Amino acid sequence: MGVPAFFRWLSRKYPSIIVNCVEEKPKECNGVKIPVDASKPNPNDVEFDNLYLDMNGIIHPCTHPEDKPAPKNEDEMMVAIFEYIDRLFNIVRPRRLLYMAIDGVAPRAKMNQQRSRRFRASKEGMEAEIEKQRVREEILAKGGYLPPEEIKERFDSNCITPGTEFMDNLAKCLRYYIADRLNNDPGWKNLTVILSDASAPGEGEHKIMDYIRRQRAQPNHDPNTHHCLCGADADLIMLGLATHEPNFTIIREEFKPNKPKPCGLCNQFGHDVKDCEGLPREKKGKHDELADSLPCAEGEFIFIRLSVLREYLERELTMASLPFTFDVERSIDDWVFMCFFVGNDFLPHLPSLEIREGAIDRLVNIYKNVVHKTGGYLTESGYVNLQRVQMIMLAVGEVEDSIFKKRKDDEDSFRRRQKEKRKRMKRDQPSFSPGGILTPHALGSRSSPGSQVASNPRQAAYEMRMQNNLSPSVSPNTSFTSDGSPSPRGGIKRKADDSDSEPEPEDNVRLWEAGWKQRYYKNKFDVDAADEKFRRKVVQSYVEGLCWVLRYYYQGCASWKWYYPFHYAPFASDFEGIADMPSDFEKGTKPFKPLEQLMGVFPAASGNFLPPSWRKLMSDPDSSIIDFYPEDFAIDLNGKRYAWQGVALLPFVDERRLRAALEEVYPDLTPEETRRNSLGGDVLFVGKHHPLHDFILELYKTGSTESVDVPPELCHGIQGKFSLDEEAVLPNQVVCSPIPVLKDLTHNAVISINFKDPQFAEDYIFKAVMLPGARKPAPVLKPSDWEKSSNGRQWKPQLGFNRDRRPVHLDPAAFRALGHVMPRGSSGTGVYSNAAPPPAAFQGNMYRPLLRGQAQIPKLMSNVRPQDSWRGPPPLFQQQRFDRNTLLPPLPPLKRTT
Repeated sequence: MGVPAFFRWLSRKYPSIIVNCVEEKPKECNGVKIPVDASKPNPNDVEFDNLYLDMNGIIHPCTHPEDKPAPKNEDEMMVAIFEYIDRLFNIVRPRRLLYMAIDGVAPRAKMNQQRSRRFRASKEGMEAEIEKQRVREEILAKGGYLPPEEIKERFDSNCITPGTEFMDNLAKCLRYYIADRLNNDPGWKNLTVILSDASAPGEGEHKIMDYIRRQRAQPNHDPNTHHCLCGADADLIMLGLATHEPNFTIIREEFKPNKPKPCGLCNQFGHDVKDCEGLPREKKGKHDELADSLPCAEGEFIFIRLSVLREYLERELTMASLPFTFDVERSIDDWVFMCFFVGNDFLPHLPSLEIREGAIDRLVNIYKNVVHKTGGYLTESGYVNLQRVQMIMLAVGEVEDSIFKKRKDDEDSFRRRQKEKRKRMKRDQPSFSPGGILTPHALGSRSSPGSQVASNPRQAAYEMRMQNNLSPSVSPNTSFTSDGSPSPRGGIKRKADDSDSEPEPEDNVRLWEAGWKQRYYKNKFDVDAADEKFRRKVVQSYVEGLCWVLRYYYQGCASWKWYYPFHYAPFASDFEGIADMPSDFEKGTKPFKPLEQLMGVFPAASGNFLPPSWRKLMSDPDSSIIDFYPEDFAIDLNGKRYAWQGVALLPFVDERRLRAALEEVYPDLTPEETRRNSLGGDVLFVGKHHPLHDFILELYKTGSTESVDVPPELCHGIQGKFSLDEEAVLPNQVVCSPIPVLKDLTHNAVISINFKDPQFAEDYIFKAVMLPGARKPAPVLKPSDWEKSSNGRQWKPQLGFNRDRRPVHLDPAAFRALGHVMPRGSSGTGVYSNAAPPPAAFQGNMYRPLLRGQAQIPKLMSNVRPQDSWRGPPPLFQQQRFDRNTLLPPLPPLKRTT
C-alpha cells in the first residue's frame, strides 16, 4: 500500500482524525538554554501513558535525510537519532512506558519486499554516483565552480538491516542514550523503558503490536491505557485499529511533497544534479554568517486520532435490517481486511483496485450490499471466512471490465488536459528571447566580460520592434546587436524534441480492450489464460496471503517461511471456488538468523557488510547461488509512469539452496560475527526512582539463573519474565559512551534486565474485542464534520486535542516588549551539534562566560555533577510527578482577540 496515496485518501475522507501537534521549544536565559520540562502537563491537552517508537522510521531520515545535507559520519547520525527521539518525547510525554522497537529479522513474506527495495536502492545509488561524476566533469571542463569533492565513502542505507555492524553499534548507542536520559531528565523519572533492538526477530511495528496483544490478555492490564505510536507507515493505522484499544493515537511527521533538496554537487537548493550549472554560491548574510542555515523549516508533527477514525467508520459501516446483530468492532475488522486488497507489504494489489480511483470506497459499498447475503462478517479475530470473501470478490469481478475502461478514459482525459495546458503556456510565452545588449542578466553581473553597453539604445529597440517585418530568411527569434547584425548569442529556438506529447510507456496488456485477461496472464506469468490449473495456483497463493496477512495483524506471525511466490496478483473475477481452499500454515517455523537474512535480501554491491567467505558466494561465478544476485534486472512499469512505481523482476530466493550453500561457510565466522548472527531479546531499563529498581537490583545480588515473574503492581500492570543480562547497565558502574563527543556516565543509577513478554500456546487466539471496563472516549465529531463540502474554505486541522482551544494573540505592546528580550539572530552552529538536543540541557557546554564583576546565578549552577559539565544546568522547574487526576491551577489570562 503506497503510504502517500493511502494517507492522502484517508486524510481527505476523514479530515477530523488529524490534529496538529503543539510543540514546546527550549527557552534561553542569560545565554543558557533551558530544556523543555516534559514532566509538566502535555500542552496538547491530552496525557499519554505509553509511547511506542517504530525506530526504522526514525533511523532512515536521520542517517540519509532528503531535505538537508547528510551527517558526515556515524557519530553525527547517532546524535541526530537522539535529537529526533528527544523531540518526540517532549511532544508526547509518556507517563508509564517508552517502547523502542528496531526491525529485526523479518518473516519470509516481508523479505521479498526488502530484497526488492535493497536491490533498487543499490542500483539507483550507483547510477546516481555515476551521473554526479559525469555532470561534475562537464561543469569543470566548462570552467564552472564546484566545491571540493569530499573524500568519503557513499553511505549505503542497506546497512540499516539486522546483522550489520551499524545496527550493532546503534543498539549500543541507544543503551547509552536511555541510561543518560533516565539519569538526568526529570520527564523520564518514573518511566519504564523497553528496547527491542535488531537482534530480536520481527518487524518493529509488529513487535510493538505483539507486546500490546500479550499485555491485553493479562488480568492486570488497564483497558483505558492511552497509547501513542510513532511511525510513518500506512499499516500502523490498520494495526492500531486491530488492537481494539479505545485510546490509540499515531504521531508522525507531516507529509509534505516536493520538499526542497540540496544539489548533490554544489549543495545549493533550487535544482537537481542534472541541472547544476556550477555557479558560485551566493553570500548569505552580510558576512556569510547564514551559510549553514537551511531554507526549509523543521518538520512538524501531527497526531492521527484512531478514536475519531472509529467514529467515522462506525457511522459509515452501520447497516440497518441485518439478519444478524450489528457489531461495530467486527465491521472495523472487515474494513481493515478489505484495505489489504489495494496493496500491502506482503501482497501486490489486485489490478482492478487502485486507491486513487476510490477502490476502498467501492469495496465498502459492495460489502454493504452483499453482507445481507453473507449471513455474517468476513473475519473474526484475524481468521477469514473465505466463503463470504468469495461473494465480495466476485461482485468486484463483475465490474472489472468497466473499471479498466473508465481508467483508460480518465488517463486519456488527463493527457488531453495536460497537452492543452502546455499549449497555453507556450502561447503565453514571449515570441522572442531578447539578445545582445537587452539580454537579461543576473543582478550584479553587468560587469562581467560578456556584458555589452548600448551605443545607441533607441536604434537597438527600434530594430527589435521591426523583427516582424523582416524577410523570412531571418528567424523571428533572432536577436540583434547594436549595429543591426544578427547576434550569435541570440534567441532560443524551440528544440525539435520539445513536442506537445510525452512518450508513454508501452502497455502490451491493454486492460481496456477485449481479451485483457488472456494478455495479462501471457505477459505477466508467461502462461495461457486457458491454463486453469495455473490460474488456480496463483489464486490459492493469493488467498493464503490474505489469510496470512490478517493473522499477522491480529495474532502474530502464523509462519516465518510462507511467502507469495509471484510478482503479480490475479483478477478479482478469478476468486471463484476459494471457499474450499486450505488456509492453514506450517507450525513451529523459525525465523532466519541475521546474517542469513542479509544473504537473502542484499545485492552483491552491499556484500561488504558480510564476512568475506559469505560475500564470495554473491560474486563468484562458480557459486551455487550466484543466480540469486543479478548485477542488473528488469523493472516492469506495469501500467505506471515512473520506474519507482514498477515491479522489480528479481528471482525468488530458494531457502533450501541458500542454507545448503551457507553450511560450507559457517565455520569461517569469527566470534564477533557469530555473536551478531545470534537472535536476542528485549531489555528493560528503569531509573533509581522507579518501584522496580530495588526489585531488579536484588535479582542481580542473588545471582538468580531462573526466569522471574515481573511483579505487575510495581510496573503499571506490565507482566512478563525477567532474566539477568550479561551486558547489563548497573548502578554505580560507569556507562561508557560509544560516541566520542559525548561523555561517559560516571554517576549512573539506572539498571537494566532482560525482559520477555508473557507466553501463550501456539494455538491460542487473542480476541479482537474491546476489553471489559474500557471506556470509549467522548464523541468528537459534530454534524458539520459529516458535510462533504467546506463551503469553499480550506479545511485546517485543529491544534491539540482540545477542540474549544481559542487562539491567543498578543497586542502590539507585548510584541514590542518581546522584541527587547528575544534574540534577534541565531548562532551558526551547523546542522549537527556535538550533543543531542532537544532538550537543550543535553547539548554541549552552553555556559556563557561571566563578565568581570558579574555574579553567577545560583539556581542555574547548583547540583551540577561532573558528568553534567557537558550538558548545561538543570532546568528551572520542580521535579514532581504529574498526576492526571490532579486539578491544575488556572493559567494566567492572556489578552484574546474577539
